Amino acid sequence: MNNPTSPPFAPSVPPAGYPGAITDVAGIEVGHFTESRRPTGCSVVLAQTGAVGGVDVRGAAPGTRETDLLDPTNTVGTVHAVLLSGGSAFGLDAAGGVMRWLEAHGVGLDVGSARVPIVPAAVLFDLYVGDARIRPDAQAGFAACEAASRQPPAQGNVGAGTGASVGKVFGMPFAMKGGIGTASVRVGAVTVGALVACNALGDVIHPNTGVILAGARSAQSGAGLRDTRRALLAGEPPLPILAGTNTTIGVIATDAPLTKVQARRLATLGHDGLARCINPVHTLSDGDTLFAIGTGLAGTSPGMMVLGVMAAEAVARATVNAILAAKGIHTGDLSLPAASDQSRTPGSGLA
Repeated sequence: MNNPTSPPFAPSVPPAGYPGAITDVAGIEVGHFTESRRPTGCSVVLAQTGAVGGVDVRGAAPGTRETDLLDPTNTVGTVHAVLLSGGSAFGLDAAGGVMRWLEAHGVGLDVGSARVPIVPAAVLFDLYVGDARIRPDAQAGFAACEAASRQPPAQGNVGAGTGASVGKVFGMPFAMKGGIGTASVRVGAVTVGALVACNALGDVIHPNTGVILAGARSAQSGAGLRDTRRALLAGEPPLPILAGTNTTIGVIATDAPLTKVQARRLATLGHDGLARCINPVHTLSDGDTLFAIGTGLAGTSPGMMVLGVMAAEAVARATVNAILAAKGIHTGDLSLPAASDQSRTPGSGLA
């Protein structure tokens, strides 16, 4: 893969990225597997000591695993990892590799005769980018676990963000490169972090300035961003889009103690962060899914009001970082330029 030398677009200059990472949360590790044969991969968030989990699915075309188990009315209260993967529904295979790795390390729900690792998962659609026959499998999930650490994870074209794209309302030829990003927010003794793989149908917008960072490019010349929201409201028809061929997925983690009900609510509030950055979001062709997990290792909580604000902020920041860290790619006849392919104005930080 080579980066475009003269990207056929001219977005507004993107600001610098946000600091922090989901691994700032006590008890959390992250690992990526990036496929070398085509742009795809998977990412795993490990909570080996166990975490209370919740999930909120807002997109109409999700690809998920073990989300029913996270319902507060159901009995299992602990998760040991969350998988984010490319490869559409095929990518759910990678969760088996995560389970195998955790079992080998003695991590899982003790059922007497075995330890059963609890690994919820969600996938995004990247099968239009390169050879669709190549996608993450159990070996990829195992490799992501092997690579996991407490270090801040790489961002952009890695793991589940490797084949991600954004701005596809008017077709893939006018799309741009998405990616995976992370950020964290700390209030007192408590940290909330997020890891987001952004593969949105819509444009990605800076939440503080309203600047479009990446999205649908101009149909006329490819030089300039179309502004999907304005184009749709002006009556420009979207391309017929197959359901499930997009999707932004992510994990919110905190070291505050959570109940299952609170974890579910935290995932719900995290979607506010996506809504600040993606337009349109939660569409019929997206499977937008956010997990929330609490390790409880901080031993204290600022309360759900503050945690919810922190979660939305961490998700928004991670989404911005996913776009700013992405690099443009060429694969076959498809070129996906990225926000980072344009020079930035020095000192243009985020408020």
